[in-house]
Amino acid sequence: MSKAADGTRAAQTIAYPAAQSIAYPSAHARPRKEATEAGAHVVVLFGATGDLARRKLLCGLGFLAASGLTAGLRVVGTSLDELTDDEFREFARTSIEAVGARKLTDEQWAVFAPMLSYIPQSAGPEALAKKVAAAEEELGKGVRLLHYLSVPPQAASKVIETLRASELVARSRVIMEKPFGEDLESAVALNAEIHRTFQEKQIFRIDHFLGKEAAQNILAFRFANGLFEPIWNRNFIDHIQIDVPESLGLDARAAFYEPTGAYKDMVVTHLFQVMAFVAMEPPTALEPRSISEEKNKVFRSLEPILPEDAVRGQYTGYRDEPGVHPDSDTETFIALRARIDNWRWAGVPFYLRTGKRLAEGMRIISIAFKEAPKSMFPSGSGIGSQGPDHLTFDLADESKVSLSFYGKRPGPGMRLDKLSMQFSTKETSRAGDVLEAYERLILDAMRGDHTLFTTAEGIESLWERSAPLLENPPAVKQYAPGSWGPNSIHQLITPHAWRLPFERIWRGPH
Repeated sequence: MSKAADGTRAAQTIAYPAAQSIAYPSAHARPRKEATEAGAHVVVLFGATGDLARRKLLCGLGFLAASGLTAGLRVVGTSLDELTDDEFREFARTSIEAVGARKLTDEQWAVFAPMLSYIPQSAGPEALAKKVAAAEEELGKGVRLLHYLSVPPQAASKVIETLRASELVARSRVIMEKPFGEDLESAVALNAEIHRTFQEKQIFRIDHFLGKEAAQNILAFRFANGLFEPIWNRNFIDHIQIDVPESLGLDARAAFYEPTGAYKDMVVTHLFQVMAFVAMEPPTALEPRSISEEKNKVFRSLEPILPEDAVRGQYTGYRDEPGVHPDSDTETFIALRARIDNWRWAGVPFYLRTGKRLAEGMRIISIAFKEAPKSMFPSGSGIGSQGPDHLTFDLADESKVSLSFYGKRPGPGMRLDKLSMQFSTKETSRAGDVLEAYERLILDAMRGDHTLFTTAEGIESLWERSAPLLENPPAVKQYAPGSWGPNSIHQLITPHAWRLPFERIWRGPH
């Protein structure tokens, strides 16, 4: 017997065609563009030598350029470091090769390198404007600007001032990194400040979780299938878990993490956004305004997050990390029970969990269906012994979905086992078209598509509902690195149980 994708033993799987490995397109093997190509853009990358730029943004921009998904591209990097154009190009190539999320071939790099230039922030607004103008001139008429603020939240205001002083606001859009504020007051103030320079339609508040193929597949799964949408409600669903444990620690980010913590870093900007995709009503059309409005309805229906509905944790040894206060009360772990007060979800709890230095790094959405009201199967048949039926979305890059259910074990008598049906994006003929999350979101921002971004109203609603927890947070509980968090998380979810940890073995290529 094999093990099911939902972690049960003695499970069987329904066969699919042989899996195909993902072969990312080279500069000459481009993904199918269809209607996805963006116009010519100059991207002004603030924080161009920072960690996010090194790991994600530079290689993502390189791939978009080399794959022909933009009509033309130039990248003007700027940061506190004093670099020349050539030094910045060398920094970019070294970063991509060492830690980049997607490696560039020599061919791709040869396409991308001439598109890079650099101006230190110390040169001032006028020098930045001249650098951008030179990049625009290389691309010709009809060029748009995209400003990516890969900077700490406290630096966002200064960058906005620089853009205003540089007169780089017209024909531009701006991508804002998380967290957007740290409470309702600061979020309202930041929105007001940004709106003095940029209109709301120009602002793209990014959540890279929603850029993942698997997150968008939730919309397709729900709204394109008559099999599932009729049962996507309180009458058939018992509870929902959104579980995003991380095995990594601070990774030299204490200056950011200490004043932020797991709730502000992950829950407001990531987990609640994913929850909105799971819980939203059908939009009137698959277009940004309709989807944003349905997400905002979920946020408005979210009940306040109370201290008694949350467990805060801190891994043992966190206070010894460089840059961490020896008496720090910052949580590196958060688990909470959320409720959505509307017709569809009344009485259905949503359990959210995330944290640092946990046993595994995973991204799981688990939909637990209600059990049959009465069993006709004899005692000892196995019915109910392996938990309720689950629909599981794995938000990792391969975009997997598993549906578990009870079925008869082959042989005499009536014995039941948990079976599963599984799907993975890598098994499709278009696996090579998958974009990494930041690539997709940058491309969407270039095209002016707000579907996967958060609005001012949405982020303010979430901070408002977070106020009870932020104002009176429960004390952090210690947990061992490599565990699944403090023991009290089991009381939080009772009478249910966390689906992680489980032995998740997905079917391999046949």
